[in-house]
Amino acid sequence: MKKFMILIVCSFLVMITTACSGEKASSDNKNEVSLWVHTSKETAEGKAMQKIIDRFNQEYEGKYSANIEFIPRSGSGGGYEDKINAALTTDTLPDVFTLDGPNTAAYAESGMIAPIDDYISNKDDLLPSIIQQGTYDGKLYAVGYSESGVGVFYNKQMLKDAGIDLSTLPTVDDPWDWNQFMELCETLVNTYDVPAIDMGLNDKSEWLMYAFSPFLWSQGGNIVNEDGTKATGVFNDEDSVKTMNFIQDMVEKGYTTKTPVEKAFQTGKYPMKFTGSWTIAEMESSYPDVEYGIMPYPTSPDTNKLVSPSGSWQYAMSATTDKKEAAGALIDFMTSTESLTEITLANSVLPAAYSVVEEVKDKVSPQMNVLIKQNTKTGHARPVLPEYPQVSRTFQQTISNVTYYEKNNDIQKLLDQKAAQMDKALK
Repeated sequence: MKKFMILIVCSFLVMITTACSGEKASSDNKNEVSLWVHTSKETAEGKAMQKIIDRFNQEYEGKYSANIEFIPRSGSGGGYEDKINAALTTDTLPDVFTLDGPNTAAYAESGMIAPIDDYISNKDDLLPSIIQQGTYDGKLYAVGYSESGVGVFYNKQMLKDAGIDLSTLPTVDDPWDWNQFMELCETLVNTYDVPAIDMGLNDKSEWLMYAFSPFLWSQGGNIVNEDGTKATGVFNDEDSVKTMNFIQDMVEKGYTTKTPVEKAFQTGKYPMKFTGSWTIAEMESSYPDVEYGIMPYPTSPDTNKLVSPSGSWQYAMSATTDKKEAAGALIDFMTSTESLTEITLANSVLPAAYSVVEEVKDKVSPQMNVLIKQNTKTGHARPVLPEYPQVSRTFQQTISNVTYYEKNNDIQKLLDQKAAQMDKALK
């Protein structure tokens, strides 16, 4: 029964099944650990991972050793997930592998990964969002090696030309609420006669869950109840209605758009863009002449609580490994301050631990430091649920529906329907 459940969960996650290979991932050497990662060895992240593995093999020479296999994901998530799925059917998973944060609960519930609490020596140093993301049913199953975040990127010159004093803009310590943010948007729309900000509402993907759920959390709402068994009474409450009204107001008033011009912020057509830490690298490499800054998330005027999204890839231990001590030592080594710092600087990602924040704060850009500070203080992991893919998809559909609804259409009725859909998935 459990094997059947594993296959159902993982087939749902990757939406594809591949032919199986009988080749064993693990070496017969009890001290040699196999590691699969989802990136290419030619990337900055891959090169940093290889250096960490080389250092592990040097420091543990004579006791443990590790080999790493790079299995790049395709744009649709295939490749890596295909191989993981195939390995499930033949019990040939590696000892350690990477998995995306939102999949933690499904992998743990299906018996695919093992708890690693006893092997991680720096849990107090890891950011709360990292612990939250990797914990299921009270046990730590995975450790993220980097973080991510979203902010409001703004073109400094365009704001200046619109009469905005940049010194008055919000900060992580003193954020603006939704009303203040919309006042800025109104000024920019009146000045340039274009949307003030591209919020990515045309992106019908995980982005809508990742980037827009913090608005609901800031309002004091939630997606499901505390024990993750029900959405009705939670996702369709007054806080959700207020949140969806804010998002709809942004569209109806022309502050953002359902059909943004591609690269409009990067090319100086829109003054602002709602986007993630990955855009910093794009700006540095492809748009170095654009002078820009980053503002934190606007907050609900009811709470003034700043909440930001988080989550990225993690290391986990296969439940079938017979090398738990060696595998645990490898994960602990790869999530040490030195290793996490190496990944952060190589890949331009947010730190996963407090000590790494201190190590990199003087080595990264002021823009990156805004997102680092926001994430460190306010990062919130997405729901840790075995049924996460279904719940996320319903949330995404909700945002899309609200975006395309005409003003005053019955948002309450929509939320009632979507909460009921989530309930079916949760049951």
